[in-house]
Amino acid sequence: MIKIVPYLQIHVAYYRYPRLKQDLKLTPVRPVVNPSASILDESRFINNPAYEQTTQDLYDPGWAGRLIENRIDGWVKKDKGMIDESKENGIECAMKILHTPVRLYATGGVESYVLNLTRSLADLGHEVKVICSESDKDMGCDPRVSVETLRSWGRIANTNITPGLPLALLKENFDVMHTHLPTPWSADWSLLACLAKKKPLILTYHNDIVGSGIDRYLASLYNATALNLLLKRSARILVARPRHVSFRLKPFMDKVEFVPVGVDVQLFHPRERKPEGDIFFLSVLDAFHSYKGLDVLLGALKAVKEQIPQVILVVGGGGELLEHYRQRGRELGLEKNVRFEGRLSQQRLLEIYNGCKLFVLPSLSAEQEGFGIVPLEAMACGRPVVVTDIVGVAEDVGRTGAGIVVKPADENALSRAIVSIIADGKSAARMGDAGRRLVEEKYSWKTVALQVERIYREAAEDGQN
Repeated sequence: MIKIVPYLQIHVAYYRYPRLKQDLKLTPVRPVVNPSASILDESRFINNPAYEQTTQDLYDPGWAGRLIENRIDGWVKKDKGMIDESKENGIECAMKILHTPVRLYATGGVESYVLNLTRSLADLGHEVKVICSESDKDMGCDPRVSVETLRSWGRIANTNITPGLPLALLKENFDVMHTHLPTPWSADWSLLACLAKKKPLILTYHNDIVGSGIDRYLASLYNATALNLLLKRSARILVARPRHVSFRLKPFMDKVEFVPVGVDVQLFHPRERKPEGDIFFLSVLDAFHSYKGLDVLLGALKAVKEQIPQVILVVGGGGELLEHYRQRGRELGLEKNVRFEGRLSQQRLLEIYNGCKLFVLPSLSAEQEGFGIVPLEAMACGRPVVVTDIVGVAEDVGRTGAGIVVKPADENALSRAIVSIIADGKSAARMGDAGRRLVEEKYSWKTVALQVERIYREAAEDGQN
């Protein structure tokens, strides 16, 4: 039974200081008073993953006293003119957060990042909105997150051009805006809107802007001009991979924050499913995402087939290069060993994660690979992974034994890693268990959202100052 002392302390202060009803605060706890009961509403803590409050805190007799002391001290300082009341209220209340990814619903790492982060920010009680271009709805969005989609007039490289974006952003009322690279159009208009409204812009730098053919020249022009302004005027720059920080960020390291990508450990978890092949690979199958390394994986699969003739690779995702990869499989004699699933619903994705024996992400480019969310999802489902050493989670995979790390473009090493996991079920199970523990401890979206929330509040406070 929870001790009564903290509640008596709060009950007394409740009547002595009526403002306690609406002004309670103890970082990192978010207490709320239930006016009808005139006591602290503990339901906001019990079985609520959005908060860091623990049972031990509730048993601590000094907890309520520290809470009340913290609040009363703030009121005294405010009454003496030592605290800007509007600033304090801005920190305490829920924030209005606007995200501006290029797309939201389509399969992709940035899209998944925004879907999960916005949901987790809504869990924390914030008002969250997303403005983006129209896209195929491969994934659903949390109903608490408002989404406004804009008509796209085509693409340049991987960026949708939405002429309605500038006006849409200027109409919005927000406390902080969060945009994303490598999609310049939405990121640059976001900066201009923030400058016009004198609001902070948070930039997640997922990876460098590169390209091939004419896109390569456009990327070089952008990197030499507008990118520097975006980086210079962003309030904070979020980076997921400390080991692979772009050289373009070096002059701005004073504002770089290292925040890992997360995974929904409640949605992605081990479950009994029928077998879905041996190896799973997931990516958008277009020219921009060729760095994910499916060509290399197909080459390695040919060597795997020599030892495991019935091996099955399941490829998820659609795009303009789907037929290219089908043809490549036929050229390698792998028609019966590769199954292309196309775009996957969330339910189908969960079935394949839990039905495969391992997940493989053989990424080739450190400049283009942002972090690699999909290995986290696979590990959350208790599956071993094989990744190249440029993938964001690679160091933790090797350290915890959650899978095997290989060098990029090394088909021989990749095939050996795949065979070793398929051939040793007990070792694969240990890897899967280690991966699940890793994501629970370090990569839950709850943990990530709390870090991002802190950054938002600091940026907003800096802006007010």
